[in-house]
Amino acid sequence: MNICTAFSRNTFPCEITLKIPISKDARHWQAIARAYADEYLQPHEVEAELNDGVLPAEITRRNKKRAIELGLSEIDAPKRYGGRELSMESQVAIWEQLGRTTNALSWCFSEPQVWMFEACNEDQIERYILPMMRGEKKDCYAITEAGPGSDVAGLEATATRDGDDYILNGEKWYVTSANLADFFWFQGRIPEEDEDALFLVDMGTPGIEITATPKFSHSYAAHHPTYLFSDVQVSAAQRVGRSGDGMSYTRSWFRHERLMIGARCCGAAARLIEDATAFANNRIVDGLPLTDKQAIQFMLADSVTELYASQLMIYEAARSWDRGDDLKAQHARCSMVKLYASEMANRVADRAVQIFGGRGYMRENVAERFFRELRVDRIWEGTSEIQRLIIARSLLKRGLDGM
Repeated sequence: MNICTAFSRNTFPCEITLKIPISKDARHWQAIARAYADEYLQPHEVEAELNDGVLPAEITRRNKKRAIELGLSEIDAPKRYGGRELSMESQVAIWEQLGRTTNALSWCFSEPQVWMFEACNEDQIERYILPMMRGEKKDCYAITEAGPGSDVAGLEATATRDGDDYILNGEKWYVTSANLADFFWFQGRIPEEDEDALFLVDMGTPGIEITATPKFSHSYAAHHPTYLFSDVQVSAAQRVGRSGDGMSYTRSWFRHERLMIGARCCGAAARLIEDATAFANNRIVDGLPLTDKQAIQFMLADSVTELYASQLMIYEAARSWDRGDDLKAQHARCSMVKLYASEMANRVADRAVQIFGGRGYMRENVAERFFRELRVDRIWEGTSEIQRLIIARSLLKRGLDGM
């Protein structure tokens, strides 16, 4: 693994630091994503950091337009709808490279997932999903609640049938990107069916109120407001899926997100290792480069080893998805990916700050930004503790061979 390979922001990269075997198609998309991250996103990180995550509108429009031109908004969409229908291995390769950027600048485009096409009817696909792929609409998830958090089994929001409509009630926390979104995926329990369901709810529907917009450690243009849904009336046509589908689509979303969190964490860790190594090579202490110090070498060695292990785990999990392996085994593997990769990236960020020293505590330094930003990856889409429970339960139910 060549962790010190340099890339020009003005040329297409001819080499990627990842050296584990991946398919030709994955390598192709990896290079596209790397060039996009290097040329369109990274140059604006400090500007975003010093302006609450917000870039000039023309830069955001340019970045979004380029992502759509490259096909990044189509990677999981079925070909019959004009999508790329890439393998999960290729999608992981893309998001690993986009994970190299801070300030969530890679969130400038929407990317509908395949489960949305499976769950939604043709009318819903036409009105909500395809506009996302074209960059005309953006979504947000109203799932998490104050008490159970992302433990969807304990959610209290309700969707009560009222003739041809449903009445939605509940408070939703951490509705990521809601300030930029056009519609919600609202999850509520239907009392008469004793199961949960998803609903497409347009932003601005009467009865929806923002009750808080908390400040967080990171500097993102995308906020995470709290919303109160009070007797929000939506047509039954806005329900996603059929009675009996239960939590299947939400679980699909969790599997996908946990895998991509792992991929982004690998990208962040790789950049941290590269930048910390370059700095330490040029930092002279007692007449010698900082990398001559064994303590620094040990930190870099541990970081590279943990990154390599994470990459092997993530790409194998992606290939198991592409092979169509047992769904419950995939669920456990995605939890293992998120658990290990998110905690790995946090350790790497901590070491990088230490290697940079005082510089690593400046907001203009990539290590400082990742040190704050990566912390949430151990929390959202299920905390590390939730992932451990999922993994342990899978082991106890299915045995090691069944995982």
